[in-house]
Amino acid sequence: RDYVDHVSSVEKLGEFLSPLPFWGTAFVQMACAFRYGSDDLDVMGLCFRKDIWIQQIQIYPESSKPELSAMHDTLLKKAGDNSYPFSFEIPTNLPCSVSLQPGPDDKGKACGVDFEVKTYLAKEKNNPDEKIDKKDTARLVVRKIQYAPSQVGAGPKADVCKSFMMSDKPVHLEASMEKDLYFHGEDIPIKIKINNESNKTVKKIKITVDQTTDIVLYSADKYTKTVLNQEFGETVDAASTADICLTIKPALSENKEKRGLALDGRLKDEDTNLASTTMIRPGVEKEVLGILVSYKIKINLMVAGGGLLGGLTASDVTVELPLNLMHPKPAGNFLKTHIILGL
Repeated sequence: RDYVDHVSSVEKLGEFLSPLPFWGTAFVQMACAFRYGSDDLDVMGLCFRKDIWIQQIQIYPESSKPELSAMHDTLLKKAGDNSYPFSFEIPTNLPCSVSLQPGPDDKGKACGVDFEVKTYLAKEKNNPDEKIDKKDTARLVVRKIQYAPSQVGAGPKADVCKSFMMSDKPVHLEASMEKDLYFHGEDIPIKIKINNESNKTVKKIKITVDQTTDIVLYSADKYTKTVLNQEFGETVDAASTADICLTIKPALSENKEKRGLALDGRLKDEDTNLASTTMIRPGVEKEVLGILVSYKIKINLMVAGGGLLGGLTASDVTVELPLNLMHPKPAGNFLKTHIILGL
């Protein structure tokens, strides 16, 4: 039920429908939609859902047959004579599956971008206004995901030099990472170089990771949530230097109660993780992508004030590094999932 977006192309979705004999028509429909409200909030015929892309195929009576793969042949033998294969070409410009974490008291489907395959039996062949009974419908949620590229680049680096009141010399801070992309659940080491030429003491180091969610589909709604806030007790005395390596690991397990946090799309109630960084293919309009997710690391030196003025001369020295979080590509050939649907 996971279909991979390789940025330049997306895996083809292929399924099977095993209909019972009936005198109508069977259709299968795939839709990518942005949900910005739960179903129980629908009032006065207003639906808090916007379809980004939708495609429909008639599979009974058969109008055309897709090109069959080895997996199709295997499932056809398993499902029997009444099986009807179909496939969808997922456009490359569609967003990946993302859900926004609901609050403790929220009910119903989570807001976000989802993909759904729906099969249904219709009595009329070409009547879009025909009302379809729920008992004649089968639905299946699938996910569109991105894996990390096979090659990663050099890590980012940032530096800053800051002067303080009542001090002739500044504090130099440099932070860097080994690579530009890390996997979910992987330790992230950050190299920090401090040259404290001032007469003040660096009393501790604070590192935060912020997730920025940019909802570009219907408005310029952009907000940031902190997914990691960690303090380290390393100190650097006045007129001294330090080379420090600190390790962080942002995870959903520490952010279960944060409403609106962007997560990778989930299937039913299975566990998921923080949303992966959105990788944009050149030439694709951002508005079509629904929700854009990015991360930023802040390294903050907390400098103590000294002398008669005390805390009045205390200040922070901060640098920021971009962070890309993604899933590793599975070893070997990745097989897309085929599922036999029965009505």
